[in-house]
Amino acid sequence: METRTATLPTREGPAVELARRTYPSHITDQPQTPFLVIDLNNIAKNYRSLRRTLPAAAVYYAVKANPAPEVVQLLAGLGSSFDVASPAEIELVLDAGVAPTRISFGNTIKKECDIAWAFKRGVRLFAFDSEAELLKLSRAAPGSEVFCRLLTSCDGADWPLSRKFGCEADMAHDLLLRARELGLRPYGLSFHVGSQQTRTDQWGVALEKAAEVFGSLKRAGVTLTMINIGGGLPAHYQDPVAPVESYASAIIKAITKYFGEEAPRIIIEPGRSLVGDSGTIEADVVLISKKSYQEDVRWVYLDIGKFGGLAETHDEAIKYRIEVVGRKGPTGGVILAGPSCDSVDILYEKFQYQLPLSLKVGDRLRIHATGAYTSSYASVGFNGFAPLKTYCK
Repeated sequence: METRTATLPTREGPAVELARRTYPSHITDQPQTPFLVIDLNNIAKNYRSLRRTLPAAAVYYAVKANPAPEVVQLLAGLGSSFDVASPAEIELVLDAGVAPTRISFGNTIKKECDIAWAFKRGVRLFAFDSEAELLKLSRAAPGSEVFCRLLTSCDGADWPLSRKFGCEADMAHDLLLRARELGLRPYGLSFHVGSQQTRTDQWGVALEKAAEVFGSLKRAGVTLTMINIGGGLPAHYQDPVAPVESYASAIIKAITKYFGEEAPRIIIEPGRSLVGDSGTIEADVVLISKKSYQEDVRWVYLDIGKFGGLAETHDEAIKYRIEVVGRKGPTGGVILAGPSCDSVDILYEKFQYQLPLSLKVGDRLRIHATGAYTSSYASVGFNGFAPLKTYCK
């Protein structure tokens, strides 16, 4: 991912000079699309709102959502801690001046050498969901605090997390007992209710399960002191979602209901909800076509697709807000697709966006709420297309 700090690129100005240093001269008379623009003030606003509505929760930003150094530096300055998934993300956070004690290695699938490297750098908080991972931690990060991830259904999430992560409650109980035997510190539990979670009640479902494990372990002589409620808070796409205050209220009520006065330390790992609304992708129309004389629906091909940063259009799960710049008037349904030579690079076919009938090749589209899981999902050069550029302002 290429990240630059710049003012909002327009068809003239400093970004033109930036493009001249990046692209051949014959295509640099205007900033080259696609690119992503991040509004750092929006991220700061979202962070402060979350801290205000959930003051008891320690924020560990999920770096994978948007790893732009400017984003990490901003959140570090605001006091955020960080959830990381790899040594590269740890390096990124440490380079921003963050103490290793503010880092959680939350990936449950880690190489033992990476665990050892993180431990050597001072990281002492690790996730796991299996005995094999626990054994790696005992060897490579002795004495560390560990938390076990619970399996959840992710009902109501636009981007469910399936069964790849987590384990059932009875297994979590046994694994945390095993952690104590191995010389690790059984610290707590984590869960994730699914990304872009639209139902405020789902944290309560998971917290009830977590409280049962807390209780069974306490009876077995192990007292857990932390619950990591993961991410899942939504960004604002096509469909309306409840305000963050509604989610915070539901979470607080569930914690009070299931833990009472013995509430443990609360960690939350927002990603999408902090950075999603901050981003706008600028893209151009490359081609408009039809497949037959009888077909009315237009195929509109953009210069960005699934491999260029819009991976979350898989199964049309995330439906971004799309604006056509400078075009008004009557609209008609379109199928949106990307530019690559891959047949899966279709963004929206079942859900047909309504775009102006006057749309032309070369027109500019703005794809809103694209600050999360776009630049970090973009390929490094599939079909020779450059990774998605990021500008922070």
